[in-house]
Amino acid sequence: MDFTEPLSRIEKALQAAAEALEAFTPGKIDSTLKDGGDPVTEADVLLDGILKDILLRDGEGWLSEETKDDQSRLDKECVWIVDPLDGTREFIQGIPEWCISIAYIVNGRPEAAGICSPSAQQTFLGTRAGGVTLNGTPVNVTDKRDLVGATVLASRSEVKRGEWKVFENASFEIIPMGSVAYKMARVAAGLNDITFTLVPKNEWDVAAGWLLIEAAGGKVIDKNGQVRTFNQSDPLLPGLLSANPVILSHLTDLCQ
Repeated sequence: MDFTEPLSRIEKALQAAAEALEAFTPGKIDSTLKDGGDPVTEADVLLDGILKDILLRDGEGWLSEETKDDQSRLDKECVWIVDPLDGTREFIQGIPEWCISIAYIVNGRPEAAGICSPSAQQTFLGTRAGGVTLNGTPVNVTDKRDLVGATVLASRSEVKRGEWKVFENASFEIIPMGSVAYKMARVAAGLNDITFTLVPKNEWDVAAGWLLIEAAGGKVIDKNGQVRTFNQSDPLLPGLLSANPVILSHLTDLCQ
């Protein structure tokens, strides 16, 4: 199938969301806590509406962190899975490690995706068949063959909680960073070698990055070693591992 039309919608939506964010100043924005304890801002809610207006068509499903889940999506062949503002904590603190994340899912499989980091002026776009671009230039995952000297993007929160201490003497470099979607986009573009998480994530956190890494020649598995089928009733999935296939085989051994 040709996914250039959904990708065009994704690009338009990312641009509109990035423009809307110009009205906000990261580090100087009020927030409240959702029922689960995660923060939410006016920007999160605004972007959710903008993305939905541009992306959603009749007959398609919708799963977003900022929209009450309508499980009629489970009956849809095509579903949008979005995180209007991934890395809200960093956005609130003024740390430029947040992004807008959009994935187009067909029969449980991501087929097109886009991630935009307005603060870094980076837009990652891709389809499974067409590959990935960063600001219009084709990119791929790195071709590094082992873990020695590899750059590994780690969850800033996980590092702060001490969960990465087990790797402090590892042969790779650990770089704390917010937004799992942005970390996955950077791996897809070959800017870093690896990212993995030690705690569960939701589908909206990882769907777009999952497609971008696979479309750029990489591989993603959950912590159980499985490839995710998206648009499940429970959007929570185990932590994930992602890199080029050669490094991932070494990483799987290390994380067991």
